[in-house]
Amino acid sequence: MSLPAPASGLGLVVRDGESARGPWALDIDPERAGWGHSGLRVLALDAGAEHTFATGDSEVVVLALAGSASVTVDGATFELAGRASVFAGPSDVVYAPRDGEVTVASAAGGRFALCAARCERRLEPVHLPAADVPVELRGAGRASRQVHNFGVPGVLDADRVIACEVLTPGGNWSSWPPHKHDEERPVEDGGGETRLEEIYYFEVAAGPDGAGPGLGFQRVYGHADAEIDVTTEVRTGDTVLVPHGWHGPSVAAPGYDLYYLNVMAGPGAERAWRICDDPAHTWVRDAWAQEEIDPRLPFGKETR
Repeated sequence: MSLPAPASGLGLVVRDGESARGPWALDIDPERAGWGHSGLRVLALDAGAEHTFATGDSEVVVLALAGSASVTVDGATFELAGRASVFAGPSDVVYAPRDGEVTVASAAGGRFALCAARCERRLEPVHLPAADVPVELRGAGRASRQVHNFGVPGVLDADRVIACEVLTPGGNWSSWPPHKHDEERPVEDGGGETRLEEIYYFEVAAGPDGAGPGLGFQRVYGHADAEIDVTTEVRTGDTVLVPHGWHGPSVAAPGYDLYYLNVMAGPGAERAWRICDDPAHTWVRDAWAQEEIDPRLPFGKETR
């Protein structure tokens, strides 16, 4: 199997502001990404402002990056408690189905991510409280990171979209070992794999006394069936598109904690997140048994 080259008009690395359009600080839909399924928008609202949009052929998960909001989906209103920042623990989320109308209104203002995927089924809108978001401490040592699994199968009922957040303390690596999910392989075949396009959206915490701006790094590379080669610095608001190939590590520079939001979707019959490690590096998982989890974790609230 040879995977087609991406046809993104934006490129694989989208800098802060490059995709801004209308009310959206970031606007990546499947057409602009050059693929078929995944999308992400970031809505920035001033105090007292609101914005209404149609979901069209995509389901949408509304996630607070900073601030709170009232989210109305087809006439039903949900209070999104949100959070002060992405480093303040998990946020609650609101799921909105395809072919719907959504209004996001924020009394104090804020920034809100809209994780999207083209889908076939129209489900019911739902609010997922922050208390129901599983928080996982993954890896160990300098590969320690924190994962908020708010939009994964088994947590949030959806047709196609899969989404989570990863927080990496300064000096640590995440998305490690490198892995891929660009073909459909059954579970019986080495644990299986699902074909998923993926978006990485980054934010970087400031250093002491507001030092910075901070930075991180992202690596994406190919294999025999898929050519891709990305090694890039990332800062707050930057996005990396991963149509295929091995991705990782995501590197937090010393002194600057790193956040990224992952949004995934694909063409497979099953909504599932199955990955394959790069066999050259999968051994590092066994090494974690001899290391402690970074004591700087968890960020925000206690793990659940």
